[in-house]
Amino acid sequence: MTTECFELDAPIGVIADTHGTLRDEALTMLEGCGLILHLGDVGSRDRDAAILARLGELAPVHAVRGNVDTADWAERLPWHRDLTVNGWRLHLVHDIADFAPETPSDAVLHGHSHKARNEWRDGRLLFNPGGAGRRRFTLPLTLGKLWADASALRGAILHLPL
Repeated sequence: MTTECFELDAPIGVIADTHGTLRDEALTMLEGCGLILHLGDVGSRDRDAAILARLGELAPVHAVRGNVDTADWAERLPWHRDLTVNGWRLHLVHDIADFAPETPSDAVLHGHSHKARNEWRDGRLLFNPGGAGRRRFTLPLTLGKLWADASALRGAILHLPL
């Protein structure tokens, strides 16, 4: 697997589990990001590919495939993706259960559970932006932002103002 490298001076938008719904509030919150990462479960219908295109109007988008991404267009999405942003190694995967701990990374960005997470464990950031599409149970609708600069890698969970 090749690693794509980026130099950014803007935050990284992180979104997951849209399940065919891209809210205007999410788009507003992602404005100004230098890169947008979608961590899977974009949607299962043919028309759901438009979600990635719409996000791409804001910033370059890199996505991984989730378990509900079953339409033909989703076959082009990798199950895992490695990026380096300002020297920080980011590993993208939909379900953290599919992450191999020996993978060299400073952060594991994942979705699937719809439960937001911004936690350092054993020197590695575990970051789940939560679900930004359809509400699951009583979980809030959220997305995330990351800041990767020379001094630190920091994340924030943002609640969609609904």
